[in-house]
Amino acid sequence: MGPTHDQGGPWAYRGTGLSATLGDMSNRETNAGVELTETQSWALLRKAVVGRLAVIFEDRPEIFPVNHLVDHGSVVFRTAAGTKLMGAVGRWVSFEVDGYDLETASAWSVVVKGTAEEVARLYDVLDVFELPLFPWHTSPKPHFIRIEPDSITGRRFEVTGGARSIVLPDLFRHAADD
Repeated sequence: MGPTHDQGGPWAYRGTGLSATLGDMSNRETNAGVELTETQSWALLRKAVVGRLAVIFEDRPEIFPVNHLVDHGSVVFRTAAGTKLMGAVGRWVSFEVDGYDLETASAWSVVVKGTAEEVARLYDVLDVFELPLFPWHTSPKPHFIRIEPDSITGRRFEVTGGARSIVLPDLFRHAADD
């Protein structure tokens, strides 16, 4: 069991700005964020470079970062044999992407919940094989997994004190001036 607010730990930290505590954020009624439409959620999902796949494996939660693509109203990723494959195929999964918008100083999160199936029919395999979905490292990822969504939800909220541009550390600033 994790720490509670009364026990201290990370929940009891007190800070300001970006280091505000979880307790402080959850007690604020302002800046609760806005629910995104399904169309907005799909658009952000398409733009995301990497997402996180959440599965239950051997009665324990597991989360894996994966690169993905949106294809025909579903999420497709590649994997090798192992925990990710065994925990996902034929089961309910969640897939999450998030990001930060420098122009609006807002953060967003999109969650897809659905069932994951290995792409196995020849026609479907040929279809996904043509997608520009490549492993980020050299180990083989021969299994294509498609998450057929049951739901997609998204939220966007303003980040109090959030940055509206990237500030380069002095080390990089001096290198750029040379």
